[in-house]
This record gives sequence, structure tokens and C-alpha cells, in this order.
Amino acid sequence: MATTRAVGTTMALLVLVALSICHAASSLRPSLGVCRASGYLPGKAGHCEKSNDPDCCEDGKRYPQYHCSPPVTSSTKAVLTLNSFEKGKDGGGPSECDNSYHSDKEMVVALSTGWFKNMARCGHRIKITANGNSVYAKVVDECDSVYGCDDDHNYEPPCANNIVDASPAVWNALGLDQNVGMEDITWSEE
Repeated sequence: MATTRAVGTTMALLVLVALSICHAASSLRPSLGVCRASGYLPGKAGHCEKSNDPDCCEDGKRYPQYHCSPPVTSSTKAVLTLNSFEKGKDGGGPSECDNSYHSDKEMVVALSTGWFKNMARCGHRIKITANGNSVYAKVVDECDSVYGCDDDHNYEPPCANNIVDASPAVWNALGLDQNVGMEDITWSEE
């Protein structure tokens, strides 16, 4: 009887270990259409230029990091945020695609890390739709979803994984209120 109980306990333990390993392995690979945080960045406050009312990092706060973004479709849901790509403004350093700054009058955007695809979308035009209006804008930068809370990122936290960070010109062309700072949109590749 004791041997049967020991075998049963051992088998149950092996099943639990196997299920735990299987769960751990499946949590490491992204599910189809799902993008989960890959880690957390500890916050560090610093000089955060506030021309477009950005969220600034707070000491000790943990910010999610994403290496992925939701899948791109013919009508990808995203959040439009406001960003200046001009020197000395809240966009931080020069745009990653061309190492240049861009006027607030240019129709330009930065995409979250997963959508930016390691510069693969640099120079591409995307169609952005909000409230029944559509405009085209050029991808010039990455809205970094992994790093932040440093001088290169204007002491702002990493971007969420579903951000299209757009110049004031894009907001104006869509007829959106820049004071709101965030709008639900869809975007697609041209």
C-alpha cells in the first residue's frame, strides 16, 4: 500500500513538473496575435522636456517593456500620440531612420518597436485613419517600447506596443485636438 501511494505521489509530481515546464515554454513564445510584456524597466527621473505634455519617468516605478507589437493588418488598431520631431523638443534625439530632426509641419511618425521592425519600415508611408478621416505619413523613427527613462528618450517611459507617435501636422490633418494627446486610430501600410 505504501509503495502504491509513493508511486502515485511520484507520478503526480512528474505530471506537475511536466505541466510547469510546458507552461513556462509556452509563455516564452508569443501567442498568435498576442504581445505580452517581455520585462520591466525601473524608472529613473530626469530632465523631461514637456512641450507636448509627455508622461515623464518616476523614480522606482516599473514600466513594461515590449519587443513585439500586435500583428499588422489592413486596419491595425493603435493609439495615436503627439510628438515633436524638432531639435530640443520632447522627441529626444534625431530620428532613427535618417539621423535628422523634422519640422512639426511634416507628416511624420514613429512606430512602436515591434511595428518599426528594426528599421524595416523606415521611409514607408502609412495610412492613418481617425474619426472617418485619413492621412498619409512617413515613418522616420521608432517609438522605443524597450528602453526609456534616460536622456536619449527625454526621460519618458518606454512606449506601449501599439503606438503611432505622430507630429502635430498629422494631428492637424486629421482634425484632432492636440490637447487630448491620445486618440484611438487604425493604420495600414500603403
